[in-house]
Amino acid sequence: MLDIFFAMLAAGMNGAPAPSGDTQELALAQPPAVVAPAQEGTATAGSATVQIAPDNVTVGQGVVIGGNATGAGAQDNGFNMSVVPAGLVAEPQTPSGKFTTAAEVKPILSATKGNWVAVREYDGKDWLYVTHVWSWRCGLKAMAISVNDEAMQNWPLPPCHEQFTTPNAVLEDDGLPVLTFQPGSVETITIQIVYDDLSMDVGRFERGNVLIP
Repeated sequence: MLDIFFAMLAAGMNGAPAPSGDTQELALAQPPAVVAPAQEGTATAGSATVQIAPDNVTVGQGVVIGGNATGAGAQDNGFNMSVVPAGLVAEPQTPSGKFTTAAEVKPILSATKGNWVAVREYDGKDWLYVTHVWSWRCGLKAMAISVNDEAMQNWPLPPCHEQFTTPNAVLEDDGLPVLTFQPGSVETITIQIVYDDLSMDVGRFERGNVLIP
């Protein structure tokens, strides 16, 4: 059982200080949707309780596509094609100067793969951040996540704000790049990304390698 709770508004950061009282009140006043493993049960978001349905769980403004990270959907290259959204079309790779193409963000995400996720122990919970990936999302088409080798899920990315000088910035309405879990429960995380040139990459992380203060 898990709930999305805390938004990181500063692009490029993996962790954050404890949420202030004002931030907590804002989150509870407008409970976010739930990101959850594809299994039966319930989860809480703010003061709301939702039923978790297998293979069809709401994530932000999108829908989870249930898949098996080691089953028939996985290919020899380690990519789980069952969670790659259908109908993706490759984007032109003319550099924008604002890091909105795979050509621009792939070298960064490849060189900083160790920063894709971060885990923090705080307030009796495990906090799992994917802020670094979100901070370069304008060159991506999709992202999927698996925790502790549970079914991998497509986690829809926020839109790219190309009308601004910093299109990768995470705005208040974009959703929350963090999940919370039972304390000490996050052992492994797998992140799969699809670039907007339709190339892919995947990273697997052990708790001890991504734990932050």
